[in-house]
Amino acid sequence: MIGMNHYLILSAILFAISVMGIFLNRKNIIVVLLSIELMLLAVNFNFVTFSSFLHNVAGQIFVFFTLTVAAAESAIGLAILIILFRNLRSINVRDMDQLKG
Repeated sequence: MIGMNHYLILSAILFAISVMGIFLNRKNIIVVLLSIELMLLAVNFNFVTFSSFLHNVAGQIFVFFTLTVAAAESAIGLAILIILFRNLRSINVRDMDQLKG
């Protein structure tokens, strides 16, 4: 039988993969954005797990707010990425300090 600890271990693995994606690959902004989204997914997975096992809806409601913030973050990040590529013809994170505005 799958218990709560299995879900928490899976969430910890997802979170660790996302942290490694952020720290190991700092050149490509797309990978950094995907790693941040994966990190938020791992946190949401924890919320749903605790909500399910504690029979409380508050965690699942909080997931909707987190997903809203993640969608806004993703839209703003992609907008910055498009501006960076239009101006510099590169999506390197180190080139972001050249943007002025």
